[in-house]
Amino acid sequence: MLRRDRRVIAAALALLAALAWSYTLWLADLMRMPGMGTPDLRMDANPFAPAMMPQIQPWSPTEFALLFAMWAIMMVGMMTPAAAPMVLLHARVGRQAAASGHVMTGSGWFFGGYLLAWTLFSLAATIGQWALERAALLTGSMALASTPLAAAILFAAGCYQFTPLKEACLSHCQSPLAFIQRHGGFRRTAGGALSLGLRHGTYCVGCCWALMLLLFALGIMNVMWLAAIAAFVLLERLLPRTRLPSHAAGAALIMGAGWLVLG
Repeated sequence: MLRRDRRVIAAALALLAALAWSYTLWLADLMRMPGMGTPDLRMDANPFAPAMMPQIQPWSPTEFALLFAMWAIMMVGMMTPAAAPMVLLHARVGRQAAASGHVMTGSGWFFGGYLLAWTLFSLAATIGQWALERAALLTGSMALASTPLAAAILFAAGCYQFTPLKEACLSHCQSPLAFIQRHGGFRRTAGGALSLGLRHGTYCVGCCWALMLLLFALGIMNVMWLAAIAAFVLLERLLPRTRLPSHAAGAALIMGAGWLVLG
């Protein structure tokens, strides 16, 4: 079993990502149903209708919880593949420790800390969505109604790709072993592993938060852009010796902002 633990963990991560993407695709299809984006027609028979159209009336706690769940599950689907190398490294070290008679906590605690960081981001994103809808700045399809604001988000996200903070956070995400060594090595307790995973997830949020804000400009449930951002995040981590993808994306976003303003 110890020899196969990495395969089991890899399969579990793939299944988790697949389930999260399945939920996201289902929800995107639900939004395309007739009436879901029309303020005049509220589909009370659908439990997700209030969350899809909170501009019709103030959000209830249930509606807020549904939107928060939507963001959290989307982040699980988008970010689990990017976390896989670090989780598998953690599992390998745990297997080696067990083989030598030492005890190290399971990789699930580490991954739980990573997901906790993105859950906190999801809470912030949900509050941001609530504020935008209160200001009547989001359409029924969950995209910004203001072209200048959308252009500003694209421009800010593009500029962030060139900043030292982006580079510092990305460097922690690209080299799993170096990250572990910089932060005191692997932890043998559940709390220690959870804390280390949370720290890794925080660096990941620091690397990707601006890209995730693009969803407000491009459409929060736009599956094509969700997949494109997730693929780009994974690409950044698989090419640790170059900043070309980050800089190319930054230049493209800045040009896209200019196109929105001039168009």
